[in-house]
Amino acid sequence: MAEITAALVKELREKTGAGMMDCKRALSETGGELEAAIDWLRKKGLSAAAKKAGRTAAEGLVGVKSEGNRAAVVEVNAETDFVARNEIFQNFVATCADLALAAGGDVEALKAQPFPGTGRSVAEQLTHLIATIGENMAIRRTALLAVPRGVVATYVHSALRPELGRIGVLVALAGEPGEALAMLGRQIGMHVAAARPEFLDIGSVDPAALAREKAVLAEQARASGKPANIVEKMVEGRVRKYYEEVVLLEQVWVHDGESRVKDVVNKAGAELAGFVRFQLGEGIEREAADFAAEVAAAAR
Repeated sequence: MAEITAALVKELREKTGAGMMDCKRALSETGGELEAAIDWLRKKGLSAAAKKAGRTAAEGLVGVKSEGNRAAVVEVNAETDFVARNEIFQNFVATCADLALAAGGDVEALKAQPFPGTGRSVAEQLTHLIATIGENMAIRRTALLAVPRGVVATYVHSALRPELGRIGVLVALAGEPGEALAMLGRQIGMHVAAARPEFLDIGSVDPAALAREKAVLAEQARASGKPANIVEKMVEGRVRKYYEEVVLLEQVWVHDGESRVKDVVNKAGAELAGFVRFQLGEGIEREAADFAAEVAAAAR
């Protein structure tokens, strides 16, 4: 029987894409013979994950989890919406959201966490899940918000079940903890889901993004043929409008269509400390589906 070394386990993982514990088990079952272990994993369906790794995964679920004055959000992707309705996948995402509270917003730290009841890490459990369900999957990102005193509210839009859906929002509010503050946080979460702000306040606007916007606005204003002093005022007005579109505190409160978010927060005696908005699959380049070609390929 060949010695089962860490290097041998690593080589088997690289060849098959299977999890570390599965590779150790395969080598143990086959007396440390690498090729036999590869066949063992194939028979168990545990080496399939590597073949699926290149396929686009833009569906899946966003999960949130709150605990006291902190909360976490995580996005786990799969290839199809069908998998998002799979109870095993949903339980995996819910557990990842729970574990994300200890990961501090670091996706690699989350992947390294032990997955409860399996003897595997989160990353290894994901590989196992890929082989079991048969689709490529990925833990794409995670974030954590916390406040010394106050609440971090959560909101999930298009929820398939509590704390799991297509849009997940965290809202950190500093203030007197209680039901009123929690309710305000949830209302702001709904606003964030609908209004899609990019920045918390004017001071946090990305200077490069603002410079680009000003350049475009100035060019548009000059095209009107107005004098330079009028052009400058036009740009100032349009920059204010830009802030109202992308800055959370400057946006019009969606719940009444009149107030500003900053006025609503001030009236409640609170301070909006931060927010996070995860929308499933945003920014992922999806492959264009050619249904006719797929049918033709299947026919061949």
